[in-house]
Amino acid sequence: MAEWSIRELEQWDRRIRDIVAEFGLDCFPQEFEVCDHNQMLAYMAYSGMPSHYPHWSYGKSFEKLKTLYDYGVSGLPYEMVINSNPSVAYLMRDNSLLLQILTVAHVYGHNDFFKNNFTFASTDPEYTLSSFKARANRVRDYVEDPTIGLEQVEAVLDAAQALSMQCRRNLAIRKESAEEARQRAFEAAQPVADPFRNAHSEKEYVAPDLRRNPPVPDDDLLLFIRDHNPYLAEWERDLLTIAHEEAQYFLPQMETKIMNEGWASFWHQKILEQLDLPPELNIEFLVRHNQVVCPHEGSLNPYHLGIKVWQDLDRQCTERGEGRDYLFEVRESDRDSSFLRRHLNEELVRDLDLFQYGPEGDDLVVTEVSDEDGWRRVRDALVGQVGSSSLPVIRVVDGDHQGQRTLFLEHAHDGRDLQPEYAEKTLAFVHRLWQQEVVLDTSIGGKQTQLVHNDRGFAVRAA
Repeated sequence: MAEWSIRELEQWDRRIRDIVAEFGLDCFPQEFEVCDHNQMLAYMAYSGMPSHYPHWSYGKSFEKLKTLYDYGVSGLPYEMVINSNPSVAYLMRDNSLLLQILTVAHVYGHNDFFKNNFTFASTDPEYTLSSFKARANRVRDYVEDPTIGLEQVEAVLDAAQALSMQCRRNLAIRKESAEEARQRAFEAAQPVADPFRNAHSEKEYVAPDLRRNPPVPDDDLLLFIRDHNPYLAEWERDLLTIAHEEAQYFLPQMETKIMNEGWASFWHQKILEQLDLPPELNIEFLVRHNQVVCPHEGSLNPYHLGIKVWQDLDRQCTERGEGRDYLFEVRESDRDSSFLRRHLNEELVRDLDLFQYGPEGDDLVVTEVSDEDGWRRVRDALVGQVGSSSLPVIRVVDGDHQGQRTLFLEHAHDGRDLQPEYAEKTLAFVHRLWQQEVVLDTSIGGKQTQLVHNDRGFAVRAA
Protein backbone atom coordinates (compact mmCIF):
# COMPACT_ATOMS: atom_id res chain seq x y z
CA MET A 1 0.00 0.00 0.00
CA ALA A 2 1.14 3.54 -0.70
CA GLU A 3 2.32 5.54 2.28
CA TRP A 4 0.34 8.60 1.26
CA SER A 5 -3.24 9.70 0.66
CA ILE A 6 -4.82 11.70 -2.14
CA ARG A 7 -5.48 14.49 0.36
CA GLU A 8 -1.75 14.65 1.18
CA LEU A 9 -0.87 14.88 -2.52
CA GLU A 10 -3.38 17.68 -2.97
CA GLN A 11 -1.78 19.61 -0.10
CA TRP A 12 1.72 19.17 -1.53
CA ASP A 13 0.42 20.13 -4.97
CA ARG A 14 -0.94 23.42 -3.61
CA ARG A 15 2.39 24.22 -1.97
CA ILE A 16 4.25 23.39 -5.18
CA ARG A 17 1.92 25.55 -7.27
CA ASP A 18 2.61 28.51 -4.99
CA ILE A 19 6.37 28.09 -5.52
CA VAL A 20 5.87 27.58 -9.26
CA ALA A 21 4.12 30.96 -9.36
CA GLU A 22 6.88 32.60 -7.30
CA PHE A 23 9.51 31.36 -9.75
CA GLY A 24 7.52 32.77 -12.67
CA LEU A 25 6.72 29.51 -14.44
CA ASP A 26 3.75 29.89 -16.77
CA CYS A 27 1.71 26.68 -16.88
CA PHE A 28 -1.54 25.29 -18.23
CA PRO A 29 -4.01 24.08 -15.58
CA GLN A 30 -2.63 20.73 -14.37
CA GLU A 31 -4.54 17.49 -13.74
CA PHE A 32 -3.07 14.32 -12.23
CA GLU A 33 -4.20 10.72 -12.53
CA VAL A 34 -2.87 7.93 -10.30
CA CYS A 35 -2.37 4.61 -12.12
CA ASP A 36 -0.93 1.16 -11.45
CA HIS A 37 1.94 -0.47 -13.34
CA ASN A 38 -0.29 -2.19 -15.93
CA GLN A 39 -1.97 1.12 -16.78
CA MET A 40 1.41 2.84 -17.02
CA LEU A 41 2.65 0.12 -19.38
CA ALA A 42 -0.39 0.70 -21.57
CA TYR A 43 0.13 4.47 -21.56
CA MET A 44 3.78 3.94 -22.50
CA ALA A 45 2.81 1.66 -25.40
CA TYR A 46 0.32 4.23 -26.66
CA SER A 47 2.76 7.15 -26.21
CA GLY A 48 0.87 8.49 -23.20
CA MET A 49 -2.49 8.85 -24.92
CA PRO A 50 -5.63 7.56 -23.16
CA SER A 51 -7.25 7.13 -26.58
CA HIS A 52 -5.33 6.04 -29.64
CA TYR A 53 -6.16 4.35 -32.92
CA PRO A 54 -5.64 0.56 -32.97
CA HIS A 55 -2.55 -0.87 -34.67
CA TRP A 56 -0.57 -4.04 -34.12
CA SER A 57 2.62 -2.08 -33.35
CA TYR A 58 1.14 -0.77 -30.09
CA GLY A 59 0.29 -4.28 -28.92
CA LYS A 60 3.82 -5.37 -29.79
CA SER A 61 5.22 -2.43 -27.82
CA PHE A 62 3.06 -3.30 -24.80
CA GLU A 63 4.17 -6.94 -24.79
CA LYS A 64 7.82 -5.94 -25.05
CA LEU A 65 7.56 -3.38 -22.25
CA LYS A 66 5.63 -5.78 -20.01
CA THR A 67 8.13 -8.60 -20.56
CA LEU A 68 11.09 -6.36 -19.75
CA TYR A 69 9.29 -5.07 -16.65
CA ASP A 70 8.19 -8.54 -15.44
CA TYR A 71 11.74 -9.87 -15.70
CA GLY A 72 13.26 -6.84 -14.00
CA VAL A 73 15.23 -5.76 -17.06
CA SER A 74 13.71 -2.26 -17.08
CA GLY A 75 11.57 -0.18 -14.77
CA LEU A 76 8.76 2.30 -15.33
CA PRO A 77 8.86 6.09 -15.51
CA TYR A 78 7.83 8.01 -12.42
CA GLU A 79 5.36 9.96 -14.56
CA MET A 80 4.09 10.71 -18.04
CA VAL A 81 2.86 14.14 -19.16
CA ILE A 82 0.53 14.96 -22.05
CA ASN A 83 0.96 18.25 -23.88
CA SER A 84 -2.63 19.40 -23.59
CA ASN A 85 -4.67 22.21 -22.06
CA PRO A 86 -5.38 21.33 -19.32
CA SER A 87 -2.21 19.28 -19.02
CA VAL A 88 -2.63 15.67 -17.89
CA ALA A 89 0.01 13.69 -16.00
CA TYR A 90 0.02 10.10 -14.75
CA LEU A 91 1.54 9.23 -11.37
CA MET A 92 2.58 5.70 -10.40
CA ARG A 93 0.52 4.42 -7.45
CA ASP A 94 3.49 2.56 -5.97
CA ASN A 95 5.70 5.65 -5.75
CA SER A 96 6.71 6.81 -2.29
CA LEU A 97 5.42 10.13 -0.96
CA LEU A 98 8.71 11.83 -1.81
CA LEU A 99 8.70 10.43 -5.31
CA GLN A 100 5.19 11.81 -5.83
CA ILE A 101 6.27 15.24 -4.58
CA LEU A 102 9.35 15.24 -6.82
CA THR A 103 7.28 14.03 -9.77
CA VAL A 104 4.59 16.69 -9.32
CA ALA A 105 7.29 19.39 -9.28
CA HIS A 106 8.92 17.83 -12.37
CA VAL A 107 5.56 17.82 -14.18
CA TYR A 108 5.13 21.57 -13.71
CA GLY A 109 8.51 22.09 -15.38
CA HIS A 110 7.30 20.10 -18.40
CA ASN A 111 3.98 21.93 -18.36
CA ASP A 112 5.69 25.33 -18.52
CA PHE A 113 7.95 24.11 -21.33
CA PHE A 114 5.08 22.72 -23.40
CA LYS A 115 3.12 25.95 -23.07
CA ASN A 116 5.94 28.32 -23.95
CA ASN A 117 8.50 26.68 -26.25
CA PHE A 118 8.07 27.78 -29.87
CA THR A 119 8.18 24.27 -31.34
CA PHE A 120 4.84 23.44 -29.64
CA ALA A 121 3.08 26.57 -30.92
CA SER A 122 1.27 24.69 -33.71
CA THR A 123 0.11 21.68 -31.66
CA ASP A 124 -3.27 23.12 -30.50
CA PRO A 125 -3.07 21.77 -26.92
CA GLU A 126 -6.74 22.62 -26.27
CA TYR A 127 -7.70 19.91 -28.76
CA THR A 128 -5.00 17.29 -28.10
CA LEU A 129 -7.14 14.68 -26.33
CA SER A 130 -10.26 15.19 -28.44
CA SER A 131 -8.20 15.06 -31.66
CA PHE A 132 -6.57 11.76 -30.73
CA LYS A 133 -9.96 10.33 -29.80
CA ALA A 134 -11.54 11.51 -33.07
CA ARG A 135 -8.71 9.99 -35.13
CA ALA A 136 -9.02 6.72 -33.20
CA ASN A 137 -12.75 6.58 -33.96
CA ARG A 138 -12.15 7.19 -37.67
CA VAL A 139 -9.63 4.34 -37.87
CA ARG A 140 -11.98 1.99 -36.01
CA ASP A 141 -14.77 2.88 -38.45
CA TYR A 142 -12.54 1.91 -41.38
CA VAL A 143 -11.54 -1.34 -39.67
CA GLU A 144 -15.19 -2.24 -39.06
CA ASP A 145 -16.27 -1.31 -42.60
CA PRO A 146 -16.75 -4.64 -44.44
CA THR A 147 -15.56 -3.05 -47.70
CA ILE A 148 -12.22 -2.07 -46.12
CA GLY A 149 -11.35 -4.13 -43.04
CA LEU A 150 -8.38 -4.54 -40.71
CA GLU A 151 -5.90 -5.96 -43.23
CA GLN A 152 -6.17 -3.06 -45.67
CA VAL A 153 -6.15 -0.44 -42.90
CA GLU A 154 -3.01 -1.87 -41.30
CA ALA A 155 -1.22 -2.12 -44.66
CA VAL A 156 -1.69 1.63 -45.20
CA LEU A 157 -0.87 2.52 -41.59
CA ASP A 158 2.30 0.39 -41.70
CA ALA A 159 3.60 2.51 -44.57
CA ALA A 160 2.25 5.81 -43.21
CA GLN A 161 3.80 5.36 -39.77
CA ALA A 162 7.15 4.39 -41.29
CA LEU A 163 7.20 7.58 -43.39
CA SER A 164 5.50 10.00 -40.98
CA MET A 165 8.72 11.67 -39.82
CA GLN A 166 9.68 12.55 -43.41
CA CYS A 167 8.17 15.97 -42.95
CA ARG A 168 9.11 19.57 -42.20
CA ARG A 169 11.26 19.57 -39.07
CA ASN A 170 10.72 23.20 -38.02
CA LEU A 171 6.98 23.66 -37.57
CA ALA A 172 7.40 27.36 -36.72
CA ILE A 173 8.15 28.08 -40.39
CA ARG A 174 5.00 28.37 -42.45
CA LYS A 175 4.91 26.11 -45.46
CA GLU A 176 4.40 27.73 -48.85
CA SER A 177 1.36 26.77 -50.83
CA ALA A 178 1.93 25.30 -54.28
CA GLU A 179 0.88 28.58 -55.91
CA GLU A 180 3.24 30.60 -53.69
CA ALA A 181 6.11 28.25 -54.53
CA ARG A 182 5.41 28.55 -58.26
CA GLN A 183 5.25 32.33 -58.04
CA ARG A 184 8.54 32.47 -56.15
CA ALA A 185 10.17 30.14 -58.67
CA PHE A 186 8.85 32.27 -61.54
CA GLU A 187 10.12 35.51 -59.98
CA ALA A 188 13.54 33.98 -59.32
CA ALA A 189 13.75 33.04 -62.99
CA GLN A 190 13.41 36.62 -64.24
CA PRO A 191 16.58 38.53 -65.19
CA VAL A 192 17.44 41.28 -62.73
CA ALA A 193 19.11 44.49 -63.92
CA ASP A 194 22.18 45.68 -61.99
CA PRO A 195 21.57 49.43 -61.37
CA PHE A 196 25.32 50.05 -61.10
CA ARG A 197 26.07 48.76 -64.62
CA ASN A 198 24.64 49.33 -68.06
CA ALA A 199 21.58 47.52 -69.37
CA HIS A 200 23.70 44.87 -71.12
CA SER A 201 25.06 43.53 -67.82
CA GLU A 202 21.84 41.88 -66.71
CA LYS A 203 22.42 38.77 -64.60
CA GLU A 204 21.34 35.53 -66.21
CA TYR A 205 19.19 33.13 -64.16
CA VAL A 206 18.46 29.55 -65.12
CA ALA A 207 14.69 29.29 -65.28
CA PRO A 208 13.35 26.43 -63.15
CA ASP A 209 11.00 23.92 -64.75
CA LEU A 210 7.65 25.33 -63.71
CA ARG A 211 5.98 22.15 -64.98
CA ARG A 212 7.64 20.20 -62.18
CA ASN A 213 5.37 19.04 -59.40
CA PRO A 214 6.23 20.33 -56.84
CA PRO A 215 7.95 23.45 -58.25
CA VAL A 216 10.39 23.39 -55.28
CA PRO A 217 11.39 20.29 -53.25
CA ASP A 218 8.76 19.27 -50.70
CA ASP A 219 9.68 17.86 -47.27
CA ASP A 220 6.19 16.55 -46.48
CA LEU A 221 6.29 13.18 -48.21
CA LEU A 222 3.01 11.77 -46.87
CA LEU A 223 1.06 14.91 -47.68
CA PHE A 224 2.46 15.02 -51.21
CA ILE A 225 1.41 11.41 -51.82
CA ARG A 226 -2.00 12.09 -50.28
CA ASP A 227 -2.61 15.13 -52.47
CA HIS A 228 -1.11 13.91 -55.76
CA ASN A 229 -1.82 10.19 -56.07
CA PRO A 230 -5.20 10.16 -57.83
CA TYR A 231 -5.66 6.43 -57.27
CA LEU A 232 -5.91 6.57 -53.48
CA ALA A 233 -9.35 6.05 -51.96
CA GLU A 234 -10.66 8.71 -49.61
CA TRP A 235 -10.19 6.46 -46.57
CA GLU A 236 -6.55 5.92 -47.58
CA ARG A 237 -6.03 9.67 -47.85
CA ASP A 238 -7.57 10.07 -44.41
CA LEU A 239 -5.19 7.50 -42.91
CA LEU A 240 -2.22 9.41 -44.33
CA THR A 241 -3.64 12.59 -42.78
CA ILE A 242 -4.01 10.83 -39.42
CA ALA A 243 -0.43 9.53 -39.44
CA HIS A 244 0.89 12.96 -40.43
CA GLU A 245 -1.10 14.81 -37.76
CA GLU A 246 0.07 12.49 -35.01
CA ALA A 247 3.69 12.87 -36.13
CA GLN A 248 3.25 16.65 -35.83
CA TYR A 249 2.27 16.16 -32.18
CA PHE A 250 5.31 14.03 -31.33
CA LEU A 251 7.90 15.86 -33.46
CA PRO A 252 8.33 18.85 -31.07
CA GLN A 253 8.91 16.44 -28.19
CA MET A 254 11.59 14.69 -30.21
CA GLU A 255 13.18 18.03 -31.12
CA THR A 256 13.38 19.24 -27.49
CA LYS A 257 14.02 16.08 -25.42
CA ILE A 258 17.27 17.35 -23.83
CA MET A 259 16.00 20.88 -23.20
CA ASN A 260 12.65 19.69 -21.86
CA GLU A 261 13.95 17.04 -19.46
CA GLY A 262 16.75 19.34 -18.32
CA TRP A 263 14.29 22.19 -17.72
CA ALA A 264 11.92 19.99 -15.69
CA SER A 265 14.83 18.57 -13.67
CA PHE A 266 16.29 22.02 -13.05
CA TRP A 267 12.97 23.30 -11.68
CA HIS A 268 12.02 20.23 -9.66
CA GLN A 269 15.33 20.67 -7.81
CA LYS A 270 14.70 24.39 -7.19
CA ILE A 271 11.11 23.73 -6.09
CA LEU A 272 11.96 20.95 -3.64
CA GLU A 273 14.76 23.03 -2.14
CA GLN A 274 12.10 25.67 -1.38
CA LEU A 275 9.69 23.19 0.22
CA ASP A 276 11.73 22.82 3.40
CA LEU A 277 11.26 19.05 3.40
CA PRO A 278 11.56 17.10 6.68
CA PRO A 279 14.94 15.33 7.01
CA GLU A 280 13.71 11.85 6.06
CA LEU A 281 12.14 13.16 2.85
CA ASN A 282 15.10 15.39 2.05
CA ILE A 283 17.53 12.46 2.20
CA GLU A 284 15.36 10.44 -0.18
CA PHE A 285 15.08 13.49 -2.45
CA LEU A 286 18.87 13.75 -2.75
CA VAL A 287 19.09 10.06 -3.62
CA ARG A 288 16.22 10.12 -6.15
CA HIS A 289 17.32 13.35 -7.80
CA ASN A 290 20.86 12.05 -8.29
CA GLN A 291 19.48 8.83 -9.76
CA VAL A 292 17.52 10.84 -12.33
CA VAL A 293 20.27 13.23 -13.42
CA CYS A 294 23.37 11.04 -13.12
CA PRO A 295 25.40 10.22 -16.27
CA HIS A 296 24.80 6.85 -17.94
CA GLU A 297 27.75 4.70 -18.87
CA GLY A 298 27.88 4.09 -22.60
CA SER A 299 24.96 6.38 -23.48
CA LEU A 300 23.77 9.96 -23.13
CA ASN A 301 21.30 10.75 -20.34
CA PRO A 302 19.17 13.72 -21.56
CA TYR A 303 18.29 14.62 -17.95
CA HIS A 304 22.00 14.84 -17.09
CA LEU A 305 23.06 16.82 -20.15
CA GLY A 306 20.02 19.09 -20.06
CA ILE A 307 20.25 20.09 -16.40
CA LYS A 308 24.00 20.71 -16.70
CA VAL A 309 23.47 23.24 -19.49
CA TRP A 310 20.58 24.96 -17.68
CA GLN A 311 22.60 25.13 -14.45
CA ASP A 312 25.51 26.68 -16.33
CA LEU A 313 23.24 29.30 -17.89
CA ASP A 314 21.77 30.03 -14.46
CA ARG A 315 25.29 30.41 -13.04
CA GLN A 316 26.24 32.85 -15.79
CA CYS A 317 23.12 34.95 -15.14
CA THR A 318 23.89 35.03 -11.41
CA GLU A 319 27.50 36.10 -12.00
CA ARG A 320 26.28 38.95 -14.20
CA GLY A 321 23.87 40.02 -11.47
CA GLU A 322 20.84 39.26 -13.67
CA GLY A 323 17.64 37.43 -12.94
CA ARG A 324 16.43 34.37 -14.82
CA ASP A 325 14.78 36.25 -17.70
CA TYR A 326 17.40 34.94 -20.11
CA LEU A 327 16.64 31.34 -19.11
CA PHE A 328 12.98 31.90 -19.97
CA GLU A 329 13.98 33.43 -23.33
CA VAL A 330 16.11 30.39 -24.17
CA ARG A 331 13.30 28.06 -23.07
CA GLU A 332 11.00 29.83 -25.50
CA SER A 333 13.24 30.23 -28.54
CA ASP A 334 15.48 27.14 -28.81
CA ARG A 335 15.26 23.47 -29.63
CA ASP A 336 17.91 20.88 -28.82
CA SER A 337 20.12 21.51 -31.84
CA SER A 338 20.34 25.29 -31.33
CA PHE A 339 20.38 24.92 -27.53
CA LEU A 340 23.49 22.74 -27.60
CA ARG A 341 25.19 24.64 -30.40
CA ARG A 342 24.79 27.95 -28.55
CA HIS A 343 25.24 26.92 -24.93
CA LEU A 344 27.27 23.70 -24.76
CA ASN A 345 30.60 25.49 -24.32
CA GLU A 346 34.15 24.20 -24.01
CA GLU A 347 34.09 24.12 -20.22
CA LEU A 348 30.87 22.06 -20.18
CA VAL A 349 32.04 19.65 -22.89
CA ARG A 350 35.20 18.98 -20.89
CA ASP A 351 33.35 18.72 -17.58
CA LEU A 352 30.93 16.21 -19.11
CA ASP A 353 33.90 14.31 -20.59
CA LEU A 354 32.18 13.96 -23.95
CA PHE A 355 33.91 12.20 -26.80
CA GLN A 356 33.15 10.94 -30.30
CA TYR A 357 33.68 7.40 -31.49
CA GLY A 358 33.34 5.57 -34.78
CA PRO A 359 34.19 2.34 -36.60
CA GLU A 360 37.74 1.38 -37.46
CA GLY A 361 37.79 -2.00 -39.12
CA ASP A 362 35.77 -4.35 -36.94
CA ASP A 363 36.19 -2.20 -33.83
CA LEU A 364 34.78 1.03 -32.42
CA VAL A 365 37.45 3.56 -31.49
CA VAL A 366 37.49 7.07 -30.02
CA THR A 367 37.89 9.57 -32.87
CA GLU A 368 37.60 12.88 -31.00
CA VAL A 369 38.07 13.93 -27.37
CA SER A 370 37.14 17.12 -25.55
CA ASP A 371 40.52 18.83 -25.75
CA GLU A 372 41.28 22.36 -26.92
CA ASP A 373 41.11 21.38 -30.58
CA GLY A 374 38.46 18.67 -30.54
CA TRP A 375 35.66 19.91 -28.28
CA ARG A 376 33.86 21.80 -31.07
CA ARG A 377 33.90 18.73 -33.30
CA VAL A 378 32.53 16.65 -30.42
CA ARG A 379 29.77 19.20 -29.81
CA ASP A 380 28.89 19.48 -33.51
CA ALA A 381 28.74 15.70 -33.85
CA LEU A 382 26.33 15.62 -30.91
CA VAL A 383 24.19 18.37 -32.45
CA GLY A 384 23.97 16.28 -35.63
CA GLN A 385 22.48 13.39 -33.66
CA VAL A 386 19.83 15.05 -31.48
CA GLY A 387 16.14 15.21 -32.27
CA SER A 388 15.20 14.67 -35.89
CA SER A 389 18.80 15.40 -36.94
CA SER A 390 19.40 11.67 -36.54
CA LEU A 391 16.89 11.02 -39.34
CA PRO A 392 17.79 11.47 -43.03
CA VAL A 393 16.01 14.25 -44.90
CA ILE A 394 14.17 12.95 -47.97
CA ARG A 395 12.40 15.45 -50.25
CA VAL A 396 9.99 15.09 -53.15
CA VAL A 397 11.56 16.55 -56.31
CA ASP A 398 9.04 15.56 -58.99
CA GLY A 399 5.89 13.48 -58.91
CA ASP A 400 4.93 13.73 -62.58
CA HIS A 401 8.20 13.31 -64.45
CA GLN A 402 7.48 13.67 -68.18
CA GLY A 403 3.92 12.52 -67.54
CA GLN A 404 5.05 9.08 -66.33
CA ARG A 405 4.07 9.52 -62.64
CA THR A 406 7.48 8.32 -61.53
CA LEU A 407 8.12 9.76 -58.08
CA PHE A 408 11.58 11.34 -57.85
CA LEU A 409 13.03 11.88 -54.39
CA GLU A 410 16.31 13.37 -53.20
CA HIS A 411 18.35 12.64 -50.09
CA ALA A 412 19.82 15.78 -48.50
CA HIS A 413 23.20 14.16 -47.92
CA ASP A 414 25.03 15.51 -44.85
CA GLY A 415 28.06 13.23 -44.89
CA ARG A 416 26.13 10.21 -43.61
CA ASP A 417 25.18 7.56 -46.16
CA LEU A 418 21.81 5.88 -46.00
CA GLN A 419 21.78 2.40 -44.50
CA PRO A 420 20.89 0.11 -47.44
CA GLU A 421 18.48 -2.19 -45.58
CA TYR A 422 16.48 0.74 -44.19
CA ALA A 423 16.52 2.55 -47.53
CA GLU A 424 15.11 -0.53 -49.27
CA LYS A 425 12.29 -0.93 -46.73
CA THR A 426 11.49 2.77 -46.81
CA LEU A 427 11.22 2.87 -50.60
CA ALA A 428 9.00 -0.22 -50.47
CA PHE A 429 6.60 1.71 -48.23
CA VAL A 430 6.71 4.75 -50.55
CA HIS A 431 6.01 2.50 -53.55
CA ARG A 432 3.09 0.90 -51.72
CA LEU A 433 1.46 4.30 -51.25
CA TRP A 434 2.48 5.93 -54.56
CA GLN A 435 1.65 2.79 -56.60
CA GLN A 436 4.19 3.68 -59.28
CA GLU A 437 7.98 3.66 -59.64
CA VAL A 438 9.97 5.54 -56.99
CA VAL A 439 13.53 6.84 -57.60
CA LEU A 440 15.73 8.23 -54.82
CA ASP A 441 18.90 10.20 -55.62
CA THR A 442 21.61 9.87 -52.98
CA SER A 443 25.34 9.40 -52.52
CA ILE A 444 26.87 6.11 -51.37
CA GLY A 445 30.57 5.88 -50.74
CA GLY A 446 31.06 9.25 -52.41
CA LYS A 447 29.35 8.17 -55.65
CA GLN A 448 26.06 9.53 -56.93
CA THR A 449 23.56 6.69 -56.81
CA GLN A 450 19.91 6.07 -57.57
CA LEU A 451 17.83 3.71 -55.44
CA VAL A 452 14.81 2.46 -57.36
CA HIS A 453 11.67 0.62 -56.32
CA ASN A 454 9.04 -0.45 -58.82
CA ASP A 455 6.82 -3.44 -59.59
CA ARG A 456 9.95 -5.54 -60.20
CA GLY A 457 11.34 -4.78 -56.75
CA PHE A 458 14.33 -2.85 -55.43
CA ALA A 459 17.45 -1.95 -57.46
CA VAL A 460 20.58 0.18 -57.14
CA ARG A 461 22.05 1.95 -60.14
CA ALA A 462 24.62 4.64 -60.91
CA ALA A 463 23.15 8.11 -61.27
